[in-house]
Amino acid sequence: MIRYFFTFLFFSSFAFAQNVILNKVVKTHPNTDRFLYKISPEDTAAEYLGEIEVQGYSDDDVKVFGMIYKKAKEVGANAFAFKPFESLEGGNQKFDPAHYRLALYYLEPTAFPAENNMVYLISSPYKKQNIAVNKATLLFPPRSFTKRKLSDGEILTVSTKKLLGSTIQLSGQKDQPAQYFQISGFSVNSNPYGSAGINLKSGDIIRVEQSFGQFLTTIYQEIK
Repeated sequence: MIRYFFTFLFFSSFAFAQNVILNKVVKTHPNTDRFLYKISPEDTAAEYLGEIEVQGYSDDDVKVFGMIYKKAKEVGANAFAFKPFESLEGGNQKFDPAHYRLALYYLEPTAFPAENNMVYLISSPYKKQNIAVNKATLLFPPRSFTKRKLSDGEILTVSTKKLLGSTIQLSGQKDQPAQYFQISGFSVNSNPYGSAGINLKSGDIIRVEQSFGQFLTTIYQEIK
């Protein structure tokens, strides 16, 4: 009986394993860019290369993005965009974290739109959290994010509201690139897909590299 139980667990784990498939390749593009940034699918300057399909759910977002990154680099992509499935009734289906597609593109590095003085605050994938942003308390459901625009001279204070938690202060600066922070109470592994990776940790507020941050804000739900 115990043997059958473990056999069931093995096949259940296999059945729900996540697959990342490069299911369409239109062309390839030579490039050595280490980044993979999100763009609008309407960006006419981007060259369409193919499509990735993600099948099955996983909460290990670092590992999933590592798999996506490797597939994207096989065709020379440096940009991606969410590509919804069409519903049987017409229109697009809602995002499903267990099954989604990403279109792959190449875009000249100088053509990526600037997003200066924007801050993205990204929740844990596991549990809801109360986060203080200046004097307001925000409830972050699992797998959610919010964004804030920094103005010159403004100080944005973000705190985890825990006794031994973290607090960071951010300010607007001229031509400052967008910043991505994930709020987490657990250890996050180093990034397996490139050299930048998760590059700063302040207690349980972790600054993540732009490529990974833009991936999280694609698969997580935005809260206002």
